[in-house]
Amino acid sequence: MTQRICTNYGKCVLADNHEDFALEKKVMTYCPLCDRALSEVKTPSPRKANAILSDVILAVVLSVLLGIADGRDWINAPQGANAAELRATQKQNAILRLAGSDIVGDSLGPALAEAFLKTQGATNLQIIPGSNPEEKIVLGVFPGDAAPSAITIAAHGSATAFTALAEETCDIGMAARRIKPDEAAKLATLGNMTSAGSEHILGLDGIAVIVNASNRLSELRKDEIRRIFTGDITDWSQVGSSHGAIKIYARDDQSGAFDAFKGLVLAGKPLAPSARRFEDSNALSEAVSGDPNGIGFVSMPYVHNAKSIAVSEKGTKALKPTRLTIATEDYPLSKRLYLYTPATARNKFTQMFVEFALSTQGQEVIAANGYVSQNILPAAQTVSDTAPEDYKLLTMNAERLPMDFRFQAGESEQDNKARTDLDRIAALIADQGGAGDQILLFGFADDSGTSEESQILSLSRAKIVESQLIQRGIKPAVVRGFGSELPVASNYTNEGQEMNRRVEIWIRKK
Repeated sequence: MTQRICTNYGKCVLADNHEDFALEKKVMTYCPLCDRALSEVKTPSPRKANAILSDVILAVVLSVLLGIADGRDWINAPQGANAAELRATQKQNAILRLAGSDIVGDSLGPALAEAFLKTQGATNLQIIPGSNPEEKIVLGVFPGDAAPSAITIAAHGSATAFTALAEETCDIGMAARRIKPDEAAKLATLGNMTSAGSEHILGLDGIAVIVNASNRLSELRKDEIRRIFTGDITDWSQVGSSHGAIKIYARDDQSGAFDAFKGLVLAGKPLAPSARRFEDSNALSEAVSGDPNGIGFVSMPYVHNAKSIAVSEKGTKALKPTRLTIATEDYPLSKRLYLYTPATARNKFTQMFVEFALSTQGQEVIAANGYVSQNILPAAQTVSDTAPEDYKLLTMNAERLPMDFRFQAGESEQDNKARTDLDRIAALIADQGGAGDQILLFGFADDSGTSEESQILSLSRAKIVESQLIQRGIKPAVVRGFGSELPVASNYTNEGQEMNRRVEIWIRKK
């Protein structure tokens, strides 16, 4: 009989436990814990053990590793106890419950939970499967405790984050999109879910549009992508590639990636009925990489062997999803990852976990799992030939910080991410000995007003960011407004105009 196992021994507990994914109901090609491609291994004899025996073995392994089971010696456990019962007990006694996005909860959530427990002094850390592939339990034993503490993660899609919060079956909601107005209204008893106390930007991600590696196509406009996925464009020759019928691969309706794709690309139009739908991003990516005529979309960590293409909008240059283009949110299909919590959390671990996830150490876990962290790492950027001469001169010996400050139309208030980013900038400058005189602020506007109005608005927004930095003890060296120059998105849409209303921050090289 053939087993499908993870071989990432020493780094993945599912590999060390020889978990056989061939027994799962759906075909799995990547380890749900460490994201390594699964290997097929021929076994000398069939695996005849039934599910109950398998559970008992897993429970015994856990009891040996942890030294306990359900707070008692395993030898004294009631007859018939098995791993399913152990999982149920750990769920009941969980110190923290996370629910929502499969993108956040698949590998990133368990990694954050394990790192969090470790910072709290927990030992004997283990990540074990839950009752289905979308659920995991992270275990650790706190100093002085006999029984393990558990963090449970149920990753069934972003929409389930808000239903779980409403039903009080989770402490923290994970989402790969921002909460919708109707969802926020249903959670009003928990507080204002869009306030800084409830809405936490965990990290950033980009929806990568992927094709087979053999496809000669290198870029597409966003409107072309929309026409492909709605079925208006059906052959690759219509977009400059080789002739062939386009095959569409898409995530399922519960996915935060699909929600984001609908909002960013489909613009209210339905997905083509011919699209093949996937619950699992790994499976989708593998399907595209094996189909010369395939096209799909996944979050950045799931590109794998497929090829991501550059995306443009009308009036802008095409950009590939990279750490810098996603961190600055210039890439047209950038999106944020969120944690949502009640304004006043009853569980003491809720705020502790959020603070850890947003800390430098927590953001390193974000980066290690393939997403874009919010830790500030200056990066070199090639300046467009069409940029204003002053802009070219000022940035000649400078690096761009991976964050932009954006504004709603007619508003001077920054969003929740901007407030946290300002604190991160202050920490960076402090670490560099207070070199605020190296900071450059460049404001930009959309093209909805006259040239003079755009110039005034762009400078005023840069001045707003300057005032916030001054409050934190940092006086920028240069504050300039460049009006509607250098758009990063189309000015023909409201979303594009919002992306163009920004303040860039650069730092001079020493």
